Amino acid sequence: MQIKDVVLAPGNGAFFYDDQEAIRLGAIQDSFIYAGAPTTPGFEAIRIPASSLSVGLVLRDDTVVWGDMMNVQYSGAGGRGPLFDTNRMSNFTSSVVAPRLLDVDASRYLEACTKVLEPHEHKRLPLAIEYGVSQALLRVAAHIHRRTMAEIICAEFDLPLPTFRIPIYCQSGDAREINVDKMILKAVDVLPHGLINSRQKFGVGGQTFMEFVKWVAARTREIGRPGYKPVLHFDVYGWIGQEIGLEPQSIADFICKVADTVPGFTINIESPADFGSTQAQIENYAKIISILDSRGSSARIVVDERCNTLEDIRLFAEARSAHLIQIKTPDVGSLADTARAVLLCKENKVGAYVGGSCTETDLSAQASVHISVATQADMMLAKPGMGVDEAFSIVGNEQNRLLAMLDRRRAHNENVG
Repeated sequence: MQIKDVVLAPGNGAFFYDDQEAIRLGAIQDSFIYAGAPTTPGFEAIRIPASSLSVGLVLRDDTVVWGDMMNVQYSGAGGRGPLFDTNRMSNFTSSVVAPRLLDVDASRYLEACTKVLEPHEHKRLPLAIEYGVSQALLRVAAHIHRRTMAEIICAEFDLPLPTFRIPIYCQSGDAREINVDKMILKAVDVLPHGLINSRQKFGVGGQTFMEFVKWVAARTREIGRPGYKPVLHFDVYGWIGQEIGLEPQSIADFICKVADTVPGFTINIESPADFGSTQAQIENYAKIISILDSRGSSARIVVDERCNTLEDIRLFAEARSAHLIQIKTPDVGSLADTARAVLLCKENKVGAYVGGSCTETDLSAQASVHISVATQADMMLAKPGMGVDEAFSIVGNEQNRLLAMLDRRRAHNENVG
C-alpha cells in the first residue's frame, strides 16, 4: 500500500473558539475577550484559542502529505459537534484511523475515504477527523497521479476541467470598519460578513445593523474603483428572529427593508433566525424565501445554523429553503461530502457556498479551494482567520495558481490531441 506510516502534530487554528450561547445571552466584550462565565459544555472561558491537529501520511517514497483537523468557531451551537479536544482526537486517530490508513489503496480517493472513514462501533467518526483525514487522502491521490487535488475531484465525480474562478467572500471580524476598507481596496467579490452576533451590534429593532449596511454600501461607492459592485453579505447570527420575532412575515418585511436601503446591490442575509431545529428551520426559511421571491426582492437568504451535515444540506436543497447554502466544511466532515454537497445544490438549483470557519488552517483552506473550483461552487470563503489580508491571500492565490495549472494542462492536452 502507498501509506507506510502516520504522524500527528498538534497545532493552532487561525482564530478562537467562542461560546455562542454566552454571547447571545449578553456577555460583555472586554477588548478582545468576553467577560463572564461560559455556558456551553467544554468551554473554560467564553473565548479560547482555537486548536488543531495535523495528520501526516508518510508515503512509500518518503513524501509526507498533511491534512488538518479542527472544529468551527461556534462549536457546540446550532446542532454542531462539541469543542475540539486535541488529545481525544489524537488518541482516536492513532488507535482507530491509522491502522485503516495503512491498509488502503490511496490512489482511489472516494473509495479510500469510504473505507478509512467508515463508522466505528456503529458511530460516525468525529467530523474533525473526517475533515483532516480526507484532506490528507486527497493530497495523497494528487501526489500519486501527479495531478492537482481539483483534477482528482473532477476525475472521481466525472466533471469537466473547470475554467471559471469562484467569487471569494471575506469576513471582517470585529475590526469591521478597517477590514471593510481593506476588502473594498482589494476588490473582494463578496463582503463584509460583519459579525452581527450580539444585541449591541444589531441594535433595537435592527437599527444599528441597518446603519452598518448603509455605511458599507456608501463606503464601497466612496473608495471602490469605478464599476466595482460587490455582493453585500451579512451574517446576523439569528438576531433578526431574536429582536423582531420568529414570524416569517415579519422577518421577510425586515429583510426587504434592509435591501431597500441599498438599491443597486445584491444583499445576502445569513442566518436571519434560529427556529430551534433543522425541520423548523427548513419550514420557516421556505416561507421567508417565498415572501421575498414574490416581492421580487434582491435579498437572498443564506442558511448556516441547523444545516451542518450532507444530509442536512440535502433536506434544505430539496425543500428550496435557502437561496444559498453554506457548506461549512468542518461541519460536513469529509471533503468528499463537501464536493457532493455542491453538486447536490446545483442539482436542486440552489446556490452553493463553500464556507468553513475562521478557526481553520492554511492547509484546510487550500484544499477547500480545490473542491470549490472543481465543482464550480457559487462562492467560497476566504479563510482562515479574521484578518482579511491573510485569508484573501491564501485562498485567492491558491485559486489563481490552480487555474494557471489547469490552463496549462488544457493547452497541453489540446496540443497532444
